[in-house]
Amino acid sequence: MLTRFLAPRTEAVYAFARIVTGLLFAFHGVQKVFGVLAQSQPPVGSQLWMGGVIELVAGFAIAAGFFTTWAAFLASGTMAVAYTQFHWKLAMGAQFFPGINKGELALVYAVWFLYIACRGAGVASLDRMRTRRR
Repeated sequence: MLTRFLAPRTEAVYAFARIVTGLLFAFHGVQKVFGVLAQSQPPVGSQLWMGGVIELVAGFAIAAGFFTTWAAFLASGTMAVAYTQFHWKLAMGAQFFPGINKGELALVYAVWFLYIACRGAGVASLDRMRTRRR
């Protein structure tokens, strides 16, 4: 019964999740690039700042559904690097676990954006509008 209720809403819920996640990701970029609501701002041109630029641009692209596959793939790779380099740091022992190294969000973003890259933008996207015109 629940499946029958939810199944017709799958595409709309996927679009909602893509948009919300893209906007949240873009906000992380705003924090890094512009220092908005952040305790510090990384130096312009640093690896952390470049990651912020990717978060900002890819986040808005994912939310808008604009070149979604490319943006989500780039965002996924960025978060995989962030998790490996800044959270896990290839340490063994307790530091291996995301709950300890505080890398859960980076890991979830990496996996979710990889899924979006594989699935595409879906409904409510500029990609859908672009392909319909062809």
